[in-house]
Parts: sequence; structure tokens; C-alpha cells
Amino acid sequence: MEKNTQFVGQSFAFLDAVEQAGRAAELNRPVLVIGERGTGKELIAERLHRLSPRWGEPLIVMNCAALPETLIEAELFGHEQGAFTGATKARPGRFEEADGGTLFLDELGTLSMAAQERLLRVIEYGEVTRIGASRPIMVDVRIVAATNEDLPAAADAGRFRPDLLDRLSFEVITLPPLRAREGDVTVLADHFGRRMAAELNWPQWPGFSAACAAELEGHGWPGNVRELRNVVERAVYRWDEPGKPISRITFDPFASPWKPRPLMPKADDTAASSASPASASSPAAAFEEISDLRAAVDAHEAAIIRTALERFRYNQRATAKGLGLTYDQLRHCMKKHGLSAG
Repeated sequence: MEKNTQFVGQSFAFLDAVEQAGRAAELNRPVLVIGERGTGKELIAERLHRLSPRWGEPLIVMNCAALPETLIEAELFGHEQGAFTGATKARPGRFEEADGGTLFLDELGTLSMAAQERLLRVIEYGEVTRIGASRPIMVDVRIVAATNEDLPAAADAGRFRPDLLDRLSFEVITLPPLRAREGDVTVLADHFGRRMAAELNWPQWPGFSAACAAELEGHGWPGNVRELRNVVERAVYRWDEPGKPISRITFDPFASPWKPRPLMPKADDTAASSASPASASSPAAAFEEISDLRAAVDAHEAAIIRTALERFRYNQRATAKGLGLTYDQLRHCMKKHGLSAG
């Protein structure tokens, strides 16, 4: 993995994680990086390697979810000629390739129990035994692992070895999702927008309109920085007036009136359609039953705010913008209706 690591952001939550990675880089210990998809786990792994004494040695990356279970052990530990069908020649594994350097195991939670057991032995003794071999090979590898799963919960459920979790969790760096990085959406959108404008040879970067900037800030970003980059670059690429601020954004590229319909209806859709006659008349029936207007309005307001909080993943500033309120107004409404902050 040869890249120019570039961290863009100014929020305290993000900078704390970057600083934590810088401190951990100096020690020859395993590090576990936790975060949602698109939060930059691979960039943190690269930072851990580049700032470590191993910076001049290999940084090998393996996505544990990208290979079928039958091949993961062969990829990690290597194999000898004839060890299994198709093994026409001996092949070193990722541990041997990373000898002296760092091995980054992405999507660690998808490893099989058998692979976890062999991984534990490598960490404890520094020995790798190729599949089909009788003698182990000594390796010196620092492990950085990443996942978006709750590994302690997986260990409690019997899906992850607790002893392996203990070995890997010398340091745990949890990356904040984009919705928790206050102010970083604007900074990142400007960064990605300028870069895309330069790629398209625009004479200057016009920026985003105020309405578009508010949309970007109010979005929940389930795909985090990766999703933001796609949204911004797509908006720049589709904009035909480089002299004017961009005022049109598409969050869902799959949205279309000609979007293919599902081949088979879901069970809950069938239940909803069977209840449609009753639901069609339910608003009027509900209004007739109202005997306390103030209580009904308060309940409706509380339901709207609760739904908006869930939609914006309890980011209160984004929720306030999404509802056209100030932050203080939203806080007042939450206190009025006894709604928690998540």
C-alpha cells in the first residue's frame, strides 16, 4: 500500500484519533482500529506504519472479507506445492511478505475460527507454518487490524476468540463517524470539490450555494467520508456552470423514476397492502377521536422530532437544520417532550 496519506478535518473527535495513532505508532505492539465503513481505517493503518520504526519495510494489506473461507488461511500463511488441489507451486503467505514490516488485516471480524486460532499462534510465538509444511517459519510482523464490528460482543457470542481479542487490543483506536465530526463536512466537501474542479480543468472553484451547503451538513452520511467524496465529486462533475456556485446535489445515484422494481414483494409489503383500505381512512378516523387538541399536537411534534433524530443519527445540529430550527430551539423541544440525546 503505497499512498500519500492525507488527513482532512478539524474536529476534536477526529484529531484525537489521529493523535492517538501517532502515539501508538512508535511501539511494536498490535493495534485494533474500529470504525464504520468509510471512516478511514486504512489511512490510520498507513499512519501507524509510516510513523513507526518499520516505515522502510513492507506494509501488506489483506481484506479478510474479500476471500472465501477456504482460501484465507492459504493467503495468510502460505502453502507448499501440492498442499491442496490447484497448489501447483509453493507460495509464501502475507505474513512472510510482511516480514520486518506491518500486516494490515481489514475486516478482521470475518475470519473463521480456524484462521483465528492460527493467527493467535503467530502473535504469541512469531511462527508461521505453511499449509502442507511440517516446519514453522519465524517472522517479525507488526499486526494492525480493523473492523466495523463489535468484537467484544462477538467474543461473548462465541464468534470471535476472546484470547485473540486480548492479544490484539493493546491499543484500540475508534474512529468517529462523519456525523460526529462537527464542522468537518464543510471542510471535506470543499477539499473534494476543489480537487474535482482541478481535475475537470475549471478556471476556479465556485463553491456550493448556501442551500447545498445546508443539505450537505444535514445529511446523515451512513457511508461517512467515502460517501461524501462520491456525492461531492458527482455534483461537480454534473454541474455545467463552473462560474456559478453548485446548487444541485444528488445523494442517491440510484434514484430514478425508471428504477427496476423488486421481482417479488416482501412479506411486510403484502401485509401493508392488505391493510391499505383501513389506513386510507385512518387519518379522518383519528381526527374524530381527538378530545385534547394540545396533547395531540404535542404528541405529533414529539414524534416528528424523534423521527428526525433517528434519521440524522442523533446529530442534534444536523437534526435542527433538517427541521428548519436553531440548535437552541431543538434543545428546547427535546427538553419539553422529554426526548433523550440518543
